[in-house]
Amino acid sequence: MDLAEFNSLPLASAEAALLDCCGSVRWAKSVVAQRPYTDVTALYQTADAVWRNLGRADWLEAFGRHPQIGEKATSGSEASRQWSEGEQAGAHSAAENTIERLAKGNRAYREKFGFIFIICATGKSAEEMLAILGERLHNDPGRELHIAAEQQRLITRRRLEKLLAPKL
Repeated sequence: MDLAEFNSLPLASAEAALLDCCGSVRWAKSVVAQRPYTDVTALYQTADAVWRNLGRADWLEAFGRHPQIGEKATSGSEASRQWSEGEQAGAHSAAENTIERLAKGNRAYREKFGFIFIICATGKSAEEMLAILGERLHNDPGRELHIAAEQQRLITRRRLEKLLAPKL
């Protein structure tokens, strides 16, 4: 769809489209409420500003709608599942040993921080994600929450771009 189509969607449809990009209900409702957007830059700026002004519960809600790195999405729309699959392509083609180490790291991360390891995985190999996961395990919980929130913001931006990309 293009921006004009997004601007004209019924409220519930626009919110559903945005929930494919970011799993925070408050974020989706807030971004939709500020329509119409004059251009995609205005939409991106609003999306970023709303995200940065949300709190921990909203961020955790969004994180919770992602599959762990190395796993396939089992919920969400078809578009959302396809986006997730493409974003994690580097993990799906990894050696079995790397997948096992990612799973172990994911468990350690969740145990330490209370939410899944979230990373903007597009273009990253499983080995790169594993190294980043290892580095981030050394963070304190407050710092890591903000790093994870920034990664979610990056994922959201990529998905907004996909949502509004021309269909060929």
